[in-house]
Amino acid sequence: MILTEWFIFFLILQVIHFLGTWKLYVKAGRKAWEALVPVYNAVVLMKIINRPWWWVILLFIPVINVIMLPVIWVETIRSFGKNSTTDTILVIVTLGLYIFYISYMLDVTYIEDRSLKPRTATGEWVSSILFAVVAATIVHTYFMQPYTIPTGSLERTLLVGDFLFVSKFHYGARTPMTAVSFPMVHDTIPVVRTKSYTSSPQYPYFRLPGFQKIKRNDIVVFSWPVDTVNAFKPYGDGKYHYKPIDKKSNYVKRCVGVPGDSLSVVDGYVHINGKQNELPDRAQLQFSYLGNTKGSNFNLQNLYNRYKIKPNEFGYNESQFHSAGMTDEAAEKFKNHPNVVSLEKILEPKGRKNPNIFPNNGKVNWNNDNFGPIYLPEAGKTVKMDLKSFSLYRRIIEVYEGSELGIDNKLSVNGTQVLLNGEPLDSYTFKQDYYWMMGDNRHNSEDSRLWGYVPANHIVGKPVFVWFSWDTNAKGLFNKIRWDRMFTTVGGNGKPVSYFRYFLILLAGWIIYDQYKKRKKKKA
Repeated sequence: MILTEWFIFFLILQVIHFLGTWKLYVKAGRKAWEALVPVYNAVVLMKIINRPWWWVILLFIPVINVIMLPVIWVETIRSFGKNSTTDTILVIVTLGLYIFYISYMLDVTYIEDRSLKPRTATGEWVSSILFAVVAATIVHTYFMQPYTIPTGSLERTLLVGDFLFVSKFHYGARTPMTAVSFPMVHDTIPVVRTKSYTSSPQYPYFRLPGFQKIKRNDIVVFSWPVDTVNAFKPYGDGKYHYKPIDKKSNYVKRCVGVPGDSLSVVDGYVHINGKQNELPDRAQLQFSYLGNTKGSNFNLQNLYNRYKIKPNEFGYNESQFHSAGMTDEAAEKFKNHPNVVSLEKILEPKGRKNPNIFPNNGKVNWNNDNFGPIYLPEAGKTVKMDLKSFSLYRRIIEVYEGSELGIDNKLSVNGTQVLLNGEPLDSYTFKQDYYWMMGDNRHNSEDSRLWGYVPANHIVGKPVFVWFSWDTNAKGLFNKIRWDRMFTTVGGNGKPVSYFRYFLILLAGWIIYDQYKKRKKKKA
């Protein structure tokens, strides 16, 4: 839904609210017209149901409002003596329309000094859980979100099994676009394994102000732009399904190109505006290597400790071995291993065509290791539209700045002329910024080389903190926990430093202080 449609929908809701509640407003000693004025009617209603005025703010926060509306309906009917379980079920099941019946068909009396304390222990539990969910949803949606690293594309900066906190406020929190969604989950409700949202209605895209822009080489969490669902939870019917932007799968990669950059990949290394991109010291580029051996006498644990080669990234037989992820530095050391005869980096040569590489049309001689150059679109900048730019920017115009924004854009070609909705298109001005995301493990990363640009409205946040890390390959419960990675920062220079011990000291101090306060209170 576009902004105008939402405004009309909002006005319709105001009319429905007025028709259903104006009599109740009058019975509560208010004026009938107060039920009609948008926003003000909500402030007055909070006074009628004896709830704080700031609840009105919660009614305008996406996702939170879906939780709060049933609460307001229940509180409204209880303010007029309808406290039974049946009344509560009816007002929720009818989406608040049961209030019409109470208003027009029943002779109810306003209870001015209604007790707000739940009448049962169950009611108190429900109330506590409800507002815990509201508070957690606000933090999760607008401030900080937990995230788990599922793949090794950013090894060794982020490891498989790292549990992160992702900041929403660094780049500005993206407000939810899906209007109706189950709180605190992404696209699937756990246990029942069913879809957690309705695809419509959709809020217009909006992002709160952030305090920094995405910088080149930042690690970024984003919504996977080409995500559709094929035989995937919660559908499993073998068909492709549309997913709203904010319900697409979350990916984490390194942003190697920002809007306005000219980017190319040369022998696996990213070049920006003709110069090789310099990565921060914590980043460790990895490539696949193939080598020959005198025999198969390799100590796998030694490979990991000395050369940072994980057992599941290394395979060998009697005469040959393959490493799926090795840094250039480790490769130089590994060449001197007594069982290694030769070692060669596996690179696709320049000019070899890979049809799976963006723009996925099989017409460019690009591959994983030699790619581009391409221009990363910047909002407000204009490019010439020809057959080459048609391939590069088709998805941007048709999807990212078309169907996902409720605009019907269709690009086509007539000879050498590019057409937009049947009309000649000689140039195009971009509506938003675009980024290029890649993994540090160049041969084990599904990234922008396969599916292209990442639009600004797909940005989720910035990983800032590793609070826990779990190594599934280790033996023994104690060894599986990567203690040196707990409570470490994602960014910064030098080796990550664990702040776990300081956390434990603060936690112990707080427990001691809390116990001291309780004992002092008992003595008093």
